[in-house]
Amino acid sequence: MTAVTDFAASRALILQRHRHLKWKRLDTLEAGLMVLCGVCIGGFTLCVFLDVVTRTIGHPWLWLQQATTAFFAWGVFIGIAAATRRNDHIYLAEITRRMTGTKRWAIETFNRLVVLLVAGFMAWFGYKNAMLDLGSFRMPWLIPLTVYTGVVPISGVLVMLFCVEQIVKGWQNGFEGPEDDEFLPEPVE
Repeated sequence: MTAVTDFAASRALILQRHRHLKWKRLDTLEAGLMVLCGVCIGGFTLCVFLDVVTRTIGHPWLWLQQATTAFFAWGVFIGIAAATRRNDHIYLAEITRRMTGTKRWAIETFNRLVVLLVAGFMAWFGYKNAMLDLGSFRMPWLIPLTVYTGVVPISGVLVMLFCVEQIVKGWQNGFEGPEDDEFLPEPVE
């Protein structure tokens, strides 16, 4: 497991920014999510390209639209989970970056609790929707709709995990990190 983590870190799949908010044992999961995002982007792009080519030559492959939809859905929802782990999302990051102390602790905790609640809804209702979609099929290949919607509860569970990780680590180490000062403008004298 260490070799995988070291390899992933050396390939910049594991973002070292906000390291103080991350558990080391979840680094392999982050690397896997990043690889899966890349596969989804590549698969989506290839499917769209092949769809255009096959339609242009007059022999369309109708199943490519289903594959394109699946790659898109999985890419979006796995990307949400990866962005949460990497702290690359809209959490009012620019506002809280300039805060310190109790005020920052309260706002960072509140933000993550809101995201945790939304992720809980994604997991719960996404699961219910995916179970309902087992009985619905897309034509012409009769693929269950769960292939497309099953990623929603998975994403919700991952986002919940990463929110808990950041809350626990933020309470232990503080939410402020050295990267918060990176892009602050130089004071004018």
